Amino acid sequence: MFSLSPIKLMVIAAVVMLLMGPDKLPDVAHKLGASWRAIKNLQERVEAEVREAIPDLPSTGDIARIARSPVNLLNQLADRVDAKEAAAAEIAASTDAPGPMAAPPTPPRRPPEPAPPRADDFAPPDPSLN
Repeated sequence: MFSLSPIKLMVIAAVVMLLMGPDKLPDVAHKLGASWRAIKNLQERVEAEVREAIPDLPSTGDIARIARSPVNLLNQLADRVDAKEAAAAEIAASTDAPGPMAAPPTPPRRPPEPAPPRADDFAPPDPSLN
């Protein structure tokens, strides 16, 4: 649809510089630099406040890496779950013998019995529906 390649951006910048002229260009560059610094300062303040409120938040680099490769994050989470399950299985295997305080095993659940047939189940079909 609409893409800006580096060459197109350079052509746009050259046209803007020609239109502004040499007298306005330093002022515009100064305003752009000041705006960029203000945005960076705002970003740093917001990040500091968020980190203060949520201390366990991963670093900005980790968040960027996660955003670039969500599949890698899912693989890491799956590995953690597998490790927890393996640890739980080891604990369960080591405590297989019931001790004196162990709860009795629960019997398996039976499925509910079907309801008895009703009189409507055996009624002849209504002839008016034909």
